[in-house]
Amino acid sequence: MKGYKELVAEAEAVITTVTVAEAAAQVGKADVIFVDLRGDMELAHTGIIPGAVHVARGILEFVIDPASPYYNTMFGAAKTFIFYCASGGRSALAAQRAQEMGLERVTQLDGGLKAWKEAGYGLDPYQKP
Repeated sequence: MKGYKELVAEAEAVITTVTVAEAAAQVGKADVIFVDLRGDMELAHTGIIPGAVHVARGILEFVIDPASPYYNTMFGAAKTFIFYCASGGRSALAAQRAQEMGLERVTQLDGGLKAWKEAGYGLDPYQKP
């Protein structure tokens, strides 16, 4: 049986990862969408990267697939998607899956929100839509 560490390592071998500084330079750019994959409780507790959208990891495949009733048209746009989670595991797996589904410009934030906060970058309070 493969464990989560092996699965994350396999994902990291085939995806692109950006540093916190590289990601921070992308905040607010019209062609970049930050995607927060964490759960509602995590969002409420810590906040969200400014301008990020929330897509719970459990529904990612459904919102990416145009054939799904849950499809989100933002995934059909010519954008760069920067996935992040608390520390990088979920976002690595999500970036790998998004690539497999055909998203071309997808990456993950190295170290996740933990690294973002440690680098001193700010967060916005999360407002549930």
